[in-house]
Amino acid sequence: MSVVETTDKTFENDTAQGVTLTDFWATWCGPCRMQSPVVEKLSEEMGDQVTFNKMDVDANPETAQKFGIMSIPTLLVKKDGQVVDSIVGYHSKEQLEKVLTQYV
Repeated sequence: MSVVETTDKTFENDTAQGVTLTDFWATWCGPCRMQSPVVEKLSEEMGDQVTFNKMDVDANPETAQKFGIMSIPTLLVKKDGQVVDSIVGYHSKEQLEKVLTQYV
């Protein structure tokens, strides 16, 4: 399972069911570039339990504003459409795995 690009238009639908992790990022953000491979690796390992999305905040400002995202990377965890966790800044695979396993 790979990380799917989501947009302002598709976000609600993409994160409506099950456990989802959305990586809010931007191309100019150094820590985001460090976080992306971690999210990719996690999607390979947990893709059958969690849906992984990524959203470029420059191209999709509405969703980031709606959820009050001021710093990136921010990883938003939703379960059945409800936000259950928000993780700001770079985190290791182990740290993210620990957060996600609470919800699957």
